[in-house]
Amino acid sequence: MFLKNYTSEVPASQTIHRIEQVLITCGVSGITKEYVGTSGKIGAITFHIQPDPGLPVMTVRLPVEVERARDALWLNYADGEELNAKGDALDSSYKKKRRADFTEQAERTAWKIIQDWVEVQMSMIQMKQADFREVFLPYVWDGERTYYQALKESGFRALLPEKCE
Repeated sequence: MFLKNYTSEVPASQTIHRIEQVLITCGVSGITKEYVGTSGKIGAITFHIQPDPGLPVMTVRLPVEVERARDALWLNYADGEELNAKGDALDSSYKKKRRADFTEQAERTAWKIIQDWVEVQMSMIQMKQADFREVFLPYVWDGERTYYQALKESGFRALLPEKCE
C-alpha cells in the first residue's frame, strides 16, 4: 500500500497553520476551524473565497478523517495478520502496537496530506491547469453538507443523464 506522509513528525498544528498561509496567499476572505467536541483537535477547516469577481463567495469545507486514517495505518501495520475479536490488536504476533497507538500519527499524516493537496490544487489554479470550481467543487459547503455529500445522498442522480422519452 502506498501511504504518503505516513511517517510525518510535523505537528498537526504546524501543518494546519501552513494550510492557512497558503489559503491566505491565494485570496481567501475568511478561515474557520471546527473543533472535535472538547478535544481541542481540529476536525475541519472552512474557508470563503470569491473565485471570480461578480460571482458569489463560495464556502469550502476541508474535513480531516483521523479515525479513517488511523484505520488505514493500522491495517497497513497489521499487514494481513489475524486481528483479535475487537480488531484493535494482533492475535499472535511479535508486533505489539495496537490500533490506538496510531491515532497521533494518523492526525499528523491526514493533515499533511490535506496540506499537500491544497498546495497542488492552488498551484494548478495559478498555472491555469484547472479553475477553482473544478478542483474544490466536491468540498463546497452549504452550511450542512458538502456538494459531494449531497450528491452521495441522492445516489449521484444529478450526475446521470435524464432518460429520454
